[in-house]
Amino acid sequence: MHEEVVAVFIPIVMFLIIGLIWVTYIYYRSRERQMLIEKGLSAEDMKKFFEQKKDPFWLMKVGIICIFFGIGLGIGLMSGAEETREVVTPTSIFIFTGIGFVIANIYGNKMRRAYDLEKKSANLI
Repeated sequence: MHEEVVAVFIPIVMFLIIGLIWVTYIYYRSRERQMLIEKGLSAEDMKKFFEQKKDPFWLMKVGIICIFFGIGLGIGLMSGAEETREVVTPTSIFIFTGIGFVIANIYGNKMRRAYDLEKKSANLI
């Protein structure tokens, strides 16, 4: 295939995939709400359900993961010889991103517990 033809199909496929992901998200969100209505939940119960579902620390988790991804990328690119760099870089990216996921999960759970305790104590007062 010619490179010009491939270059035309790349953005088309990209936008089709993004559109498919968006439509799938909207479809499953509406199905979830439909199932809650079929169960007979009141509007107040549905509001509580969706408030519990939100994670107030998701940006912090993404930030921690991105920081560790960057550390892994930096260490991989600063590794010794050119021959080992193509093995060390992906390995260090995967290792440090995995460490980032673990730390983000631990720290997020710790922050969520503190947030829940603070929220409960505010409700008691």
